[in-house]
Amino acid sequence: MEPQKEHPQHYLPYPPHAQQPADDEIDLRELFGALWKGKWIIIATTFVFAVGAVLYALSLPNIYKSDALLAPAESSSGGGLSKMAGQLGGLAALAGVNLGGGESSQTDLAVQVMKSRQFVEAFINKHDLLVPLMAAKDWDLANNKLILDEELYNPTTGEWLREPDGLRGATPTAQEAFEVFSKEVLSVNQDKESGLYTVSVKNYSPYIAQQWVNWLIEDINKVMRERTIAETSQNLAYLNTQLQKTAVADMQSTFYKLIEEQTKSLMLAEVQEEFIFKVVDPAVVPELKDGPKRALICVLGTLAGIIFAFLIIFTKFLITRKNSEHESA
Repeated sequence: MEPQKEHPQHYLPYPPHAQQPADDEIDLRELFGALWKGKWIIIATTFVFAVGAVLYALSLPNIYKSDALLAPAESSSGGGLSKMAGQLGGLAALAGVNLGGGESSQTDLAVQVMKSRQFVEAFINKHDLLVPLMAAKDWDLANNKLILDEELYNPTTGEWLREPDGLRGATPTAQEAFEVFSKEVLSVNQDKESGLYTVSVKNYSPYIAQQWVNWLIEDINKVMRERTIAETSQNLAYLNTQLQKTAVADMQSTFYKLIEEQTKSLMLAEVQEEFIFKVVDPAVVPELKDGPKRALICVLGTLAGIIFAFLIIFTKFLITRKNSEHESA
């Protein structure tokens, strides 16, 4: 007679119809109960955060943005020079003459020059913008003047008062001014569909914002015009020298065409003020502020208070639950 086999269920720690205890599961009713008990913590924390956000938003000064809409000037493409570049590009390159890469390359170069450290430093020095750029903290609407931070700069003596930090002394360096100007003041954007450019400047004063936009457009046109004049003058001198050295008629004809196009480019650069950019829509004094977004700051501050209060209550709930489990064990 075979021994009776025990049913496999006899070796199970729990009957098949029973569920294992889940000590780590959170009872939602307990959690909602904890939230209800901590409602005053939620209200108080949210109130504190909301008031703090409002006070912070009100303490921020208004920022105004002025912008101008620009179009690439016809002279930036070189006129007939770009067409000649396609026909004579190989010979010009052989002769060591740069005929230019057309409208897009010249305007793109001008944008990069405008954002460059060298141009920004020269722009700040030329118009004496270091103090309004680095020491201003607000704008006096009644008197139409910037309010300077006298902890950084003494307007009476013209002395910078900040503490030196490493290689950066009391007076802001050119690198500091460039960082502030490029990150917080200037922005240049292109509309890919229309090809037009927007140059924008932010400042505490709407009048200063408009003035700086106008100065930027004038200066970039002047810088690019002077570069073209210097380059074409150098090209003409080189072409004339090579023309005197060759006796081949075909090469002389090619040099004459190159000289003609370089002369046209030089004439356009010398007479045209809006050499790279033409102003489609000039900068105006903005009547409304661009920032800060005070309503958004208040909303985000209130939400942060609610989340922080929930975290406090949830943490207290978990700690209390752990302690009760240890006591029951």
